[in-house]
Formats: sequence, C-alpha cells, structure tokens
Amino acid sequence: MHKNPKLIRVSIGSATCLGLTKMKLDAYPTTAYLMLYHEGKCVANCAFCSQARESRSKSDRLSRIQWPDYGISKVLVKFKKLNKTPIKRICIQALNYPHFNKDILYLVKELKKVSSLPISLSCHPINEKTLYNLHKLGIDRIGIPFDVANPELFRKIKGKDNKGPYSWEKHQNYLEIGKKILGSEKITVHLIVGLGESEYDDIAFIQEFWNMGVKTGLFAFTPLRGTKLENYPRPKIGHYRRVQLARYIIIYNHGKLESMKFNKNNQLIDFGLSREKLNFLIEKGIPFQTSGCPNCNRPYYNERPGKKLFNYPKPLTDENIRGIHKDLGDYS
Repeated sequence: MHKNPKLIRVSIGSATCLGLTKMKLDAYPTTAYLMLYHEGKCVANCAFCSQARESRSKSDRLSRIQWPDYGISKVLVKFKKLNKTPIKRICIQALNYPHFNKDILYLVKELKKVSSLPISLSCHPINEKTLYNLHKLGIDRIGIPFDVANPELFRKIKGKDNKGPYSWEKHQNYLEIGKKILGSEKITVHLIVGLGESEYDDIAFIQEFWNMGVKTGLFAFTPLRGTKLENYPRPKIGHYRRVQLARYIIIYNHGKLESMKFNKNNQLIDFGLSREKLNFLIEKGIPFQTSGCPNCNRPYYNERPGKKLFNYPKPLTDENIRGIHKDLGDYS
C-alpha cells in the first residue's frame, strides 16, 4: 500500500523566504519552489539533469540550485503562517518514479488546506484523469518540459537514444490534454537554450507553440558535474539575448518568425522591426527578465551571483540595459 510522503525538497531561496533556513539573498524568489522527495534517482535519463537515472550528481540538486529536504508538516505550517512575503505562487517540480502522481495529489491537497496561493506543476506527461483531478484540487497552471528545440535533439537528449522514456509525440499529446482541461493560456512549455540547436531552431519552437496560444519559458543550459553534459559549453550570451528578444516580440504580437532574417549560421540578424521600435522594447528590459509562469523569477537558477545573468530576476538597471545592447551584437 502506498504511503503518503513525509518529506519535500524546497529550493534554498524559497526555504529562506519561508523561514525554514537563514541565508543572505541578493534577489528574493517570487515563487516558492518545491520538488518531490524521492530517495533514488528519477527513472528518466535527461542528459543535462542532475536527477537523471545515470547521473552521478547529488540528489539535492536541480540545475545549480540546492534543494534541502524538510518534513512536509513543517513546510505546511510555514505556508499557513506566510505573510508580508514576496512569494505569490507555488511551483511543484515533479520527478518520475513509481506512484509519483499519488505524491503530487497528496501534496496539492495539503497545500490547499493552508494556502490560497496559485499552484503550478512542472511535470513530464501524466494521464488525463490525473491532470483533471489535480486541476480540481487546485493546480491552475502546468509547465511542460519539452526542454529541447526539435524532435531530433529531443530523442538524443531526453528520449530513446539516451535510454530515456520520453518522446516528442507524448509531450505533444500531453499538451493537447492540458489545453482541453486548463486552456492554452494556462500552459507554459519549457525550452533550454544551448543544447546544440541554432537560434533559428529556438525561435521556430517559440513561434510554433505561440501559434497554439502557448507561451515558452526560457532557460539557459547549465553544465552540471556528474551529468552526461557536464563538459558541454554554456550558450553564447548573444545567442541567448537574441532568443529572449525574439520571444518577447512573438508572444506580445510585435512580430513573427517569418518577418525575421537569419545569416548562414542561422543566427538572427534582423528582428523585422524598425530600429526605433526595437530600441523601445530593449529599453523596457522586460524581454530579458525571467520568463515562465506569472510571478516566476527563479533567482540564480542558471548562474552564480556576481556572474553574467542570463535571466534577470528583477527589473533591469540602466547599466544592465547598456550591457544588453552589447550582448545583442555579440555573434562570437
């Protein structure tokens, strides 16, 4: 008989905001990030992930963030007492292991007893009945981790070529289930930039899903010790910045992929907008802040404090904007 989980992992920044630990934070998370606790590894084998079945990384890591474990009852008490906090949302990160769906159902039910915060679920494909029940319990958004920009790379990094259980087609089917139950406006697809794809591939991915009314949340590939891709390079900052700006242009309907131009290396060289309009969007700074669910800022998920930021967790300064202009022109 399946037993309800006793432990939950909490990102170190979220644990600080909840009062579970003390740590000096340069930027406070505006979402509380929770991850299912499992003593073993995930049954999936995504080449970039510290939780992968064949990864040698520690189990308390996801991306470069530490996720210490706490008793669920202790965490629930903290949510019940939560006030005067930057936290506006809860995000549950799922691992793939036997009966994980029962653990998610239990966790959502318990969270809703103590908190009115909206809850997102970032999870591999689950069946229609489970998603329907989760939505009834209180899940208001889902993130679908496609992670890779096209089916060929997906197969190599997350799918059968890497001894993983996932397929592009199953993720697409899950997206259709999500649209049916939640609506396309309540779904985010995740894309990790820098896994061997071109700028054109990234932007085509963003446009393809926006044509369905689904937004893309961007992540920068982060090489992690103990994973298959531990020695793979990070994406070039120019590549990432141009994809960020193109994403903003597409999903806020300032332009489309078909109006953009690319060089022979499939690097974006023309956004299809006037220089005046383009500068206006850049100066706002918003395209370069963390993208994903509402109120998701993931501080330092992809970078160390003091290093170049791929995703800004808070509004940009004038100095930041000057750096952005320089980054956008970097085709190295």
